[in-house]
Order: sequence, then structure tokens, then C-alpha cells
Amino acid sequence: MSYATANLSDAYPEIQICEPIFADYGGVLAFHGAIVTLKVFEDNGLVRSTLETKGERRVLVVDGGGSLRCALVGGDLGALGVKNGWVGIIVNGCVRDCEELAAQAIGVKALGPIRARARKTCTAAMSTKWSALPAPRSGPGSGCTRMLTGLSYPTIPCIGNRPFTNN
Repeated sequence: MSYATANLSDAYPEIQICEPIFADYGGVLAFHGAIVTLKVFEDNGLVRSTLETKGERRVLVVDGGGSLRCALVGGDLGALGVKNGWVGIIVNGCVRDCEELAAQAIGVKALGPIRARARKTCTAAMSTKWSALPAPRSGPGSGCTRMLTGLSYPTIPCIGNRPFTNN
């Protein structure tokens, strides 16, 4: 089966697709896997410590509160993810070192780029639920959240508009 958004929607009409708010920054455009979620705010200490663990082909989803003031992931963390077997990182926030990330064998999606660094104090929490993304336009049922948290689906397709064909 194709991972095109239209084909997934046709095959599984009960799922909802998130709005295309993420841009691609990593060297891999399409990825999927079981997820690990983090909730942080302008602090990437827990992001680093999580990427230092075995990724086992999982996707790290970072709820950065949508902050556009500092980067939660950069080239060093992307390289760490590759080294430890993570397939992707989705950031509800910003990234930096975009050229480095684009050259790495990992998918990275984020709201945008910024030069400023995040704090590294590890004031964050690990979670199994993540509901910070905007709800899909089809209503407040938040199927987008169900898809991201794995409550209904154990793996997720890459989220964004470049890896999928929207026909």
C-alpha cells in the first residue's frame, strides 16, 4: 500500500490527518514507527537524554508548546538520533543547523528554524499522550491526537506535506 495521504484516507476512513503545519528538515522525508513523546518548553535536556537511548526505529515526538523562540533540535541531536537508531523526530517547536539535519539519515519535522539555543536543564516530562497539535479541521474529535499517541494505531506515517502525495 502507498503511504500517500489520499490512499491512507481511502483505506482507513476512520483516521484523520493532521493539518500540514510541519516542514521537513531531516535527510529522510518519509518515516514511521512506534513513538516516544516528550513535553518540554524551551528546554531540550530531556530531548538529548532520550536520543541517547536506543531508538529501536522509533519516532520521537517533542511537544515544545509551539514555541518559536528557541530550537529544541539541532545538528548534534540529529546525529545522536541517527547513531542510536531513531528514525524520526517531530517537533512542535523549532530546529536549528538545518543544513546539518538535511544531510543526516533521519526524518526531522518542525514548525520552523531559528538560531537560538534551548536551555538544557531537563525540566520536562515524558508522556504517553500528546495533545498539543491543532485538531483536524473535521472537528474537535482529535483523531490527529489518537494517531500521534498510538492509542488507535501503533505506528504513524510521516506527518507533513512533502512525503505524501495529496491526490
